[in-house]
Amino acid sequence: MLNKNKIIVTGGKGRFGKVLKENVGKNYFFPSKVELNILKLNSIYTYLKKKKPRYLIHLAGLSRPMGIHEKNIKRSIQLNIIGTANIVLACSQLNIKVIYFSTSYVYPGTEGNYKETDPLLPSNNYTWSKLGGECAVQMYKNSLILRVSMTEKPFVHKEAFADMISNFIFHSDFIKIFKKIINKKGIINIGGKSQSVFNFAKQYNKKVKKNYLKNKNNLKVPLNSSMSLKKLNKLIKH
Repeated sequence: MLNKNKIIVTGGKGRFGKVLKENVGKNYFFPSKVELNILKLNSIYTYLKKKKPRYLIHLAGLSRPMGIHEKNIKRSIQLNIIGTANIVLACSQLNIKVIYFSTSYVYPGTEGNYKETDPLLPSNNYTWSKLGGECAVQMYKNSLILRVSMTEKPFVHKEAFADMISNFIFHSDFIKIFKKIINKKGIINIGGKSQSVFNFAKQYNKKVKKNYLKNKNNLKVPLNSSMSLKKLNKLIKH
């Protein structure tokens, strides 16, 4: 029988995983790669059968540096697509809810203000790998996909793009929202105010320098991946 309050988190040593661990209770469990290996289906089954959680928050995968997804597509596919598919396979057999962290970059990134129902068009291998993970999660109805735009606090870069529009929110601020939507299903855009990355960063670091993505966009990062947050705002008001 599943424990209604128990939550497993993969990727607990990642940037967001560390912040999450500092802000949640004892009902959250953060297995190491030895305890739960997303590339080994039996490892996932064994751990989940032992713990019997109600939820699994899937953070594990390959993210930065973004260029690694172009240079090593095997690793990108294994960790972000196959690993996620393995998680879904195990959780679907055990009736555990999957909460998958995707990215705002799965949208075309040209017009902005994207709704959850808008067409998707990844612009680089990283976002294709995240959409590949989404495909597996979409097939399992007991799931929640979060298309998130978030970053570390404080803003870690010395420069920020003035021509790149996003919904950046800090990890710690996102956690407050997350606790209100953990029981939802489907797809939800998550983020803050739509603005340039430079304007976002300057609020917290007056010394941040202005740069332009058009001058450095060798990785094909979308210029305007801003999302509509109408669905999110409606959900958290209730």
